[in-house]
Amino acid sequence: MKAGSQPPWFTFEIAARDGSARVGRFHTPHGVLETPVFAPVGTQATVKALTPAQLEELGATLVLANTYHLYLRPGDQLVAEMGGLHRFMAWPHPILTDSGGFQVFSLAGLREIDDDGVTFRSHLDGSIHRFTPEKAIRIQENLGADIIMALDECPPPYDRAYNEEALRRTHAWAERSLKAHTRQDQALFGIVQGGVFPDLREQSARFIASLGFPGIAIGGLSVGETKEEMHAMLDVVLPLLPEDRPRYLMGVGTPEDIVEAVRRGVDMFDCVLPTRLARHGAAMLYAGGRLNMRRAEYARDPRPIDETCTCYTCRHFSRAYIRHLLVAKEMLAATLLSIHNVFTLVRLVRDLRQAIREGRLEDWIARWKATRNAAEG
Repeated sequence: MKAGSQPPWFTFEIAARDGSARVGRFHTPHGVLETPVFAPVGTQATVKALTPAQLEELGATLVLANTYHLYLRPGDQLVAEMGGLHRFMAWPHPILTDSGGFQVFSLAGLREIDDDGVTFRSHLDGSIHRFTPEKAIRIQENLGADIIMALDECPPPYDRAYNEEALRRTHAWAERSLKAHTRQDQALFGIVQGGVFPDLREQSARFIASLGFPGIAIGGLSVGETKEEMHAMLDVVLPLLPEDRPRYLMGVGTPEDIVEAVRRGVDMFDCVLPTRLARHGAAMLYAGGRLNMRRAEYARDPRPIDETCTCYTCRHFSRAYIRHLLVAKEMLAATLLSIHNVFTLVRLVRDLRQAIREGRLEDWIARWKATRNAAEG
């Protein structure tokens, strides 16, 4: 695809604004995404412990699958032969794939980076592989997601020299990714990096925005920096991004972070947190915070996890029952907790959209924070 061209499938319109926050509609070949939107993560082409039908019932409209993992197993070519991810995993709605870069760069001693790409050892069997921007695009084109990512380098947030070098590579790789991209039915997003350094974030935002991607992701946040630093970087980056393109904050998924990012103008989120917490016996609360459902105090507790929640789990089951499942090591525990946790974030962004449409976002946030503080008190 020609660099900077807008794919014919993808348009983004803003339906409502309240301050910097906005409600949008992002059109894709597999449906319209109402934004702000939260995407559960299906690393291996499955959101752990949940069926596609359960995800639909929860109100999820977008899922994320992981390029690195699917490249290694079962292989992107096999997925292509099976009709692409939508058919392979029986999910008829929009899918987003990351570039695999975050996972590769997280391998530490198992990878070597140069300006052309990165060589790494598989965490499965130790075999040697190489990702370049062109290969990351080719893999994602085989997988067939609606939204795909340019290969980028995600460095430690506080290392200035490393961030400068990684930014140079990320920008060069963004240009190469655009040149390699051929499928008109996939929207390729560029990624802003720069650690916790405002000048690097500004430089990256301006450069990535200049390339004409149909959407822009913000990477390298929620990777060890403070909440205040994350917010400061969003305050630098977001005003520099095009108004008519969706903004995607990668890997962020606590209620507190989502609320603050939406307030600043972020449109899309993904995170493994809701299903990961579920597998470890923790329940997310709408007002923020979480409950350890293994605690003995819940053994005779007849209440649902969250008395304000209308998910399947909270409508039918008690804290006592969920604790029993966890203690008995029953698989249903992970499913019921995943249903609740994913629904909590889907509900949160739904309510944020409504508050923005009605022009009462700040009042909604104030009342939401008061509820959270009361719960903590």
